[in-house]
Amino acid sequence: MRLMLTEPFESLWQGKDPFEEVERLQGQVYRELEGRRTLRTEVAGRGYFVKIHRGIGWGEIAKNLLTAKAPVLGAGQEWRAIQRLQEVGVPTMTAVAYGERGGNPASQHSFIITEELAPTVSLEDFSANWRDQPPRPALKRALIAEVARMAGTMHRAGVNHRDFYICHFLLHTDRPVTASDFRLSLIDLHRAQTRTHTPVRWRNKDLAGLYFSALEIGLTRGDKLRFLRDYFQRPLREVLRDEAALLAWLQRRAEKLLDRKQRYGDAL
Repeated sequence: MRLMLTEPFESLWQGKDPFEEVERLQGQVYRELEGRRTLRTEVAGRGYFVKIHRGIGWGEIAKNLLTAKAPVLGAGQEWRAIQRLQEVGVPTMTAVAYGERGGNPASQHSFIITEELAPTVSLEDFSANWRDQPPRPALKRALIAEVARMAGTMHRAGVNHRDFYICHFLLHTDRPVTASDFRLSLIDLHRAQTRTHTPVRWRNKDLAGLYFSALEIGLTRGDKLRFLRDYFQRPLREVLRDEAALLAWLQRRAEKLLDRKQRYGDAL
């Protein structure tokens, strides 16, 4: 069994079974599946997000593996990703409680509780009207540079996100957002994988998702080139030469995803 509790849960659950207590937490439920529950709760006037994993069964694990998908087996994936990102300086969530028990991956019971990041707005919502009302160029360039820094640092640290879209970058709004003063945090790491090195395949999937999610916000060619320079941390001429195959694949992949979105909409 693994268990980490900090305040307020260390005091709240003293002498109790944390795995039973976490199931008793009440609040706004965001996702309710047979093997996973996500909700927002409040304790002592502060907001927290709770993710509970109860095991997905060998049948679901087999189905994921047969379709070349890596199954999410518990809260440990998010816990490990948060720890690694914090180590390398990528702003993300703060975990205040984590527990895991059971050696059988199909029935393991685990949970993670993170502090709510508020007030914030997702980068997707913040940029939604950029086509009609472009932001100040300096602010757009600063945001692109920070997203590129966070993405590159994450991948170089051995973490791939697997839901890497601009909606999972939260822009903090506790003070006015300017080019010289803003803060982004990366969230929703429950599918993330953490290794010594990020495989190129998984890095590319993340980049394709990020590019796809930003296709319709009015980015210019110059914006995309700045991202590549900052992400790879190399002269742009070298990036365009050495990563030509990747860039062509990203364009095809993103256009394919956009076409599916336009065809099927929310059905995706």
